[in-house]
Amino acid sequence: MIFSKKFMFACSAAAVTCSTAAFAQEEERYFDGVYVSGAIGTEFAEDNRDDRILFDTDRDGNFNDNVNTVTGANAFAPGFCAGTPVSAASATCRGNRQGEGYALRLGVDKHLGDGPFVAGVLIEGAKPGVEEFTTGFSTTPASYTFAREIDWSATARARLGIAPGNGRALLYATGGAGFARIERSFTTSNGANSFTDANENDWKFGWQAGGGAEVMLTRNLGLGLEYLYSRYNDDDYTVAVGPGTAPATNPFLRESGGTDMRLSNDKFDFHALRGTVSLRF
Repeated sequence: MIFSKKFMFACSAAAVTCSTAAFAQEEERYFDGVYVSGAIGTEFAEDNRDDRILFDTDRDGNFNDNVNTVTGANAFAPGFCAGTPVSAASATCRGNRQGEGYALRLGVDKHLGDGPFVAGVLIEGAKPGVEEFTTGFSTTPASYTFAREIDWSATARARLGIAPGNGRALLYATGGAGFARIERSFTTSNGANSFTDANENDWKFGWQAGGGAEVMLTRNLGLGLEYLYSRYNDDDYTVAVGPGTAPATNPFLRESGGTDMRLSNDKFDFHALRGTVSLRF
């Protein structure tokens, strides 16, 4: 009887010890649960040499015309460039500027079984600091600049990663979709014609993809570095050129009394490199 009681006590103690060890092991797992995170970094659009302004001189809805002078010469022979104009006479540009952006996100991660792989989802609200410019030059000389920037964005992304070794560091890939409010504007040094833009600000659909790394400094606090590529549709901003004080022989007016203009690139894409701080619960 005494042996039986001692045996039962030993078994109970062992069970408690194993249970405590298992619980502690489970508690030691990182990247498992809900978190909030903030991000800040630099964002920039590429200087795409292929970007240009398209023209619809007969206003038939097709932007495939040249703006010609009375002699038949191309009024935009000086060409186009990515950026803001240095001067109308030189037909050269300063490149697109880098900006600072920030974001807040709420997410949840979960280990896949007992291995090192981690899957998660997140929602993010961001204030990107990116602007993109495309400028055309006429023989007048004059410059015509289309500008666009992301005001706000709201996205949902999934992420899949691996936390090797002791699991304190996570390497991951991420991707998803969302909407961004794009602000557009137009400026010109042409003081003769009138210019009226349409659809200045609009919410547009897009997608994101990227990757990053995160390290847990404590049980709840983590620091990370993330790269993100974003692309949003942007195809409905137009500028209508009217007479103003220009004569009927003005290149913009010769075909139909006016000309519509838009960008050749109907995608707004940019890159972001961010530092992140996460608080886990």
